[in-house]
Amino acid sequence: MKNFVAEFKAFAMRGNVIDLAVAVVIGAAFGKIVSSLVENIVTPLIGVLLGGVNFSGLSLQIGESVITYGIFLQSIFDFVIIALAIFMAIKALANLQKKEEAAPEAPKPTPEDVLLLREIRDSLRNRHSN
Repeated sequence: MKNFVAEFKAFAMRGNVIDLAVAVVIGAAFGKIVSSLVENIVTPLIGVLLGGVNFSGLSLQIGESVITYGIFLQSIFDFVIIALAIFMAIKALANLQKKEEAAPEAPKPTPEDVLLLREIRDSLRNRHSN
């Protein structure tokens, strides 16, 4: 049992697991923000453009069953906007990384042994040319 606990502790403390947990929490919070954006801003604007249609209230009644397809449309809008926002964030991060990689590095100083070898080489050339 001690070995199991030690293995679990090693697993749980690895960087990737902690990073994943943080990403899930931030993603959940981000999802709520985007859901609110879609529900309170985007959907009403689309409803106005389509003549005052309120998507969340769209439903179809078949017998005693009610199919609320407006809520389904709302979920699709949520997904598209979340995917677009994540795509744009990843694209922005990729552009930042490219800029960092493209920045020229300061030239490294030539090692002293290379400088001495060059001096010897130049000295030998001068001796042979005279």
